[in-house]
Amino acid sequence: MAPTRKRFSAFEEDPESAQAEPAIQKITPSFTQPKKAEELPQVERIERLKPSQMMPDRFQPRRLLPASIRNAFYGGAISCYQAAERWLALAHQDSGYQGTIDRLISMGSSFEEHGQIKPITGSWDSGPGGQYIFMIETGERRFWAACLQYVIHAEKQEPFLRVEVIKNPTRQRQVLENRHAEQPSSVSQACEVASLILAELGIAPNSNTVDEFEFFRQARLQRMPAGLWDKITPIMQLTRPRMVQLLNILQLNTPQLELADRYRLPERVIREVLGLPADQWERMLRLSIQESLTSDDIIEITETNPKKQAAPKSPSKTAPNPSEIAWVGLRRFSSALMDLDEIILSQALDDIADTLVTSGRAETTLRFLDELSILIQARLSRM
Repeated sequence: MAPTRKRFSAFEEDPESAQAEPAIQKITPSFTQPKKAEELPQVERIERLKPSQMMPDRFQPRRLLPASIRNAFYGGAISCYQAAERWLALAHQDSGYQGTIDRLISMGSSFEEHGQIKPITGSWDSGPGGQYIFMIETGERRFWAACLQYVIHAEKQEPFLRVEVIKNPTRQRQVLENRHAEQPSSVSQACEVASLILAELGIAPNSNTVDEFEFFRQARLQRMPAGLWDKITPIMQLTRPRMVQLLNILQLNTPQLELADRYRLPERVIREVLGLPADQWERMLRLSIQESLTSDDIIEITETNPKKQAAPKSPSKTAPNPSEIAWVGLRRFSSALMDLDEIILSQALDDIADTLVTSGRAETTLRFLDELSILIQARLSRM
């Protein structure tokens, strides 16, 4: 009689499935480019592995692990669980990390309730010492979800995750998985386009590369052969001009890319930032995050003062001053309230007053508004 199969739990210890844990190695998986239907990746076998037996792809276009942790983890200095612990600490300090952490924790919780519905895919690869480690092709989010749950609940035994060993991992499958899992950030999409171009050209990442963005930037330097964009379009589901716009994001330096990625800045916002002198990019990126600026906001606050347009030199965009930034915020505040009916407006103002008082900024805001009111009244009286 065949043994009764139990519902899989990502956090259930299975002694029979335990294997010797390979040491973490700084290696790069090899991705192949299938050319025929019969060469498409096929599942060789299904296994159950601990996260410590796996390694995410360092050149995965969608970056999850924060920059400050990546080198230590991928270099083998810390384990996946130590990385998860540091990631949680970062999330408490920076809201840019919190959203990703929350989604991964929610995924991990669903493992406990429903089991791991979708397997992780990848292949075994050997490190310099001859030891093997499972290189993740798709499913990095599931990997980190399990690691975070292990740390949060202080588990005593490592969880086991279901994996499918794939004969030919590909960048195409990786990108498709990303896009089906959740909408990637603009920076991630730029890296996806770049990774597909490089895969089509047969350019693989170098494991000695310290900055992963340098690998993706290579795509902007390549001469695109005929038909290349046609191969990428069905995967990205974007037009060629749109993909070129995304590639332009890679002009930002690495800290700026990490900042834009962490806070998921829209491509249109980044495009307007790139229209400024390079020495203003970081300031404007931070301002866009801090003030939740739209692309139209950036256009408005970087326009040349009309009084200066008569100057002999052609006008150019300049960094915004505090008054321009405040005006954008005030205009947005006024526009949000202008079309409300009296009942909803009264409720909105009441809620805003409560929020200001509880935030401790009521007296300062009231002083600014009183002074602004006097200045506006003075100008109106002269009209």
